[in-house]
Amino acid sequence: MKAIHTRSQERILNLLQKIKRGISAQDIYVELRKGNQSMGLATVYRSLEALKLEGLVQVRTLGNGEALYRLTKQDKHHLTCLQCGASITINKSPAHELEQQLQDTHKFKIFYHTLEFFGLCQKCQAMEAK
Repeated sequence: MKAIHTRSQERILNLLQKIKRGISAQDIYVELRKGNQSMGLATVYRSLEALKLEGLVQVRTLGNGEALYRLTKQDKHHLTCLQCGASITINKSPAHELEQQLQDTHKFKIFYHTLEFFGLCQKCQAMEAK
């Protein structure tokens, strides 16, 4: 049975489908205003929280504390530099097989997973070597 979403939730889902990348709640708010689909920032946060609990949206928190939202179907993995904040997408991950095993073994419905490695990018390593 498909869940019934509010107009605000539908607008956010449509935006996330269109942009296909992680985006902050503040940027969602700005993008919706640009498209004449204005809603309050608090409504954006409430809608994102409801969509997250439904398993439709995942949140990724960057090292600087900023939260990025994306559709769960757009699973991504990253290498994140602790110094400059650069984020490199990893396209291949063994975590997908593990996710399926965990679902089967524990009878646990997994909406999404995250895999992120933290360290220093090549540019920041070169800066530290000087």
